[in-house]
Amino acid sequence: MTTKIRRYTLKQPVKPQKQYRVHYEEELNSEQLEVVMAGDGPLLVIAGAGSGKTRTLTYRVSRLIEDGVDPSDILLVTFTNKASREMLSRVEQLVTIDTRRIWGGTFHSIGNRLLRRYAEPLGYRSNFSILDDEDAKEMMESAISSLGIKTLEKRFPKGDVLLDLYSFVLNTRTPLEIQLENEYPHFANYRDEILNVFRRYRERKKEANAMDFDDLLLNWKLLLDDHPELAEPLKRKFRTILVDEYQDTNKLQAEIIDAMSSVRRNVMVVGDDAQSIYSFRGASFENILTFPLRFPDTTIYKLETNYRSTRQILALANASIAANRFQFRKELQAVRGDGPEPAVVGVDDVFEQASFVAQRILELRDEGEKLSDIAVLYRSHYQSLELQMELSRRLIPYEIRSGVRFFEQAHIKDVLAYLKIVTNARDELSWKRMLKLYPKIGEKTAAEVWGRISTHTNPLDAFLRSSPATAASGARGTAGSLESARSVLRLISSESMKHNPSESIRLVVERGYADYARSKFPNAQARLDDLEQLSQYALRYEDVEQFLDEVALANPIAGEDTAVVGPEDEKIVLSSVHQAKGLEWRIVFVIWLADGRFPSQRALRVPGGIIRVDPARVHAELPLLEGTVEGTEPQELVIPGEEEERRLFYVAVTRAQQELYLVFPVMARDRGGMDVLMEPSRFVRELPGELYEKWVIDA
Repeated sequence: MTTKIRRYTLKQPVKPQKQYRVHYEEELNSEQLEVVMAGDGPLLVIAGAGSGKTRTLTYRVSRLIEDGVDPSDILLVTFTNKASREMLSRVEQLVTIDTRRIWGGTFHSIGNRLLRRYAEPLGYRSNFSILDDEDAKEMMESAISSLGIKTLEKRFPKGDVLLDLYSFVLNTRTPLEIQLENEYPHFANYRDEILNVFRRYRERKKEANAMDFDDLLLNWKLLLDDHPELAEPLKRKFRTILVDEYQDTNKLQAEIIDAMSSVRRNVMVVGDDAQSIYSFRGASFENILTFPLRFPDTTIYKLETNYRSTRQILALANASIAANRFQFRKELQAVRGDGPEPAVVGVDDVFEQASFVAQRILELRDEGEKLSDIAVLYRSHYQSLELQMELSRRLIPYEIRSGVRFFEQAHIKDVLAYLKIVTNARDELSWKRMLKLYPKIGEKTAAEVWGRISTHTNPLDAFLRSSPATAASGARGTAGSLESARSVLRLISSESMKHNPSESIRLVVERGYADYARSKFPNAQARLDDLEQLSQYALRYEDVEQFLDEVALANPIAGEDTAVVGPEDEKIVLSSVHQAKGLEWRIVFVIWLADGRFPSQRALRVPGGIIRVDPARVHAELPLLEGTVEGTEPQELVIPGEEEERRLFYVAVTRAQQELYLVFPVMARDRGGMDVLMEPSRFVRELPGELYEKWVIDA
């Protein structure tokens, strides 16, 4: 297989004629220097992984100030306050000015600063409060309650689920009906009620003179759209606008930047289209791809010199992203020396995968590598289950960057509570946890039920024999919920199910917990994926008690008893690829590289975005789409969902500095417990064989 590489030749930058305090030509490479010295007008900087993006932005701000731009006329938008503080601190060191005059910060912090000045035209007072997530959730639930919606009688979405839906619709400009259809079909019948809740939520915020985080953006945009007497001076205020991590912006954020820069048109956006991986959070890949269409006089720069990885890792990374049609083509070049070839490792199943990774980590530790320099990355959090268990068994300390430890998550503990009741009917905590999962059952009713059944020799038998009328005195309307709980426990307490923990887990999920999860958690599908993997994992065990013992013994490991010698805080990192973006390690393992798992089957079914183009403009202003657009009429181009998954793989491999291991299981078990053959990920199959070593595991 041959990889097509489109060469990009940089113009040789002219050395600065002016005498600057900062020696830019000595501090920067030629690509960075060209960006720092670029003139006015819209600029798009495609900054490859490990190419010094932050350094380039920082030095451009310094150069602008040295050229006489008033710091208060500079708007620097970042995605974290930490990034903003670091950049401004470095600028202060370079040109010794008070950087507090620069308008630097996140979209939300800058929106807050502006709205303090212009709150009244929008119907707020300047001393408005900002609701944090917990406050916003409470106000959303108050809105539900004020409308008299009987949430206890039906699976109406909880406050945090509605907040997640509300935020996504606002930030992506997606109609509610479409988002319900795509992600929340189980709530489609509640559309009108949800709209009423959203309306009441907005009213309550106004009454309380409060904004949530989304309002800081939405009201900024309303200020620009609906108040021209204020918007025009605001659009002229900033001499230059710079935006970091532009590939992660959502539609609302891009609209704000477009509007703010519409008069002066001195806007520089910096990002890497090949690292756009957050569509599930509302990020719009189209923003960076179509920037030259929205600003036809854009100058495009590329930072392709990589300071992170070896030549071998970068060769594989360049080849991995080549199959994406929708991209600004670039080729990362290594500054570091050579290293070992990346390894592609096929293993029999997920248990051998875990065993190989754990063993190789111990070997690397014996070779002198620090555990803290090693990371294991995966597509979804549930894919770390077997590895967490194996690391615990081998007493290898680890930390989770993609969430809490697998068995400490609420949804895992919820489902395991049912199994614990079956094996230990006197487990009061599990009884109360299980009962409170049902509508109309709170702490008081759960305690009353437990009080009645705990006096019996076998509380489970007592609960299964009790009638709805006597299950809890004074607990009105709980009979249906208690009967639902009773029916599930009756099923999983049968003698055959006590020897089938996998099917027991699946029954708990199918007989009610899935509905509970969808109404309770914003990321319900990811949690249900976890539970499916838990069920798969439990296939190894012959009875429920043995399975629960293994889980309990795996949980306490936190690094205090380790099989390796090193600093107390030295642990390997387990992380989803999404959480790993922006980070790097000497040694990286990427696991579960099988089609349907990475790439995710669900992600492949969803389009990766839509670009609206006019063929007459494409060839002149966006040549990357040449050969893609047919005909002469304006049209919509659908970006395949596979392309974001390939970008995710690209992000994973570019986290590695020195060694890279790509691991895939050949066999996995389906829902029926049957072994099925899995294909290696298409992202592995696409790689030219000369770019990696193939490792074979001997049993």
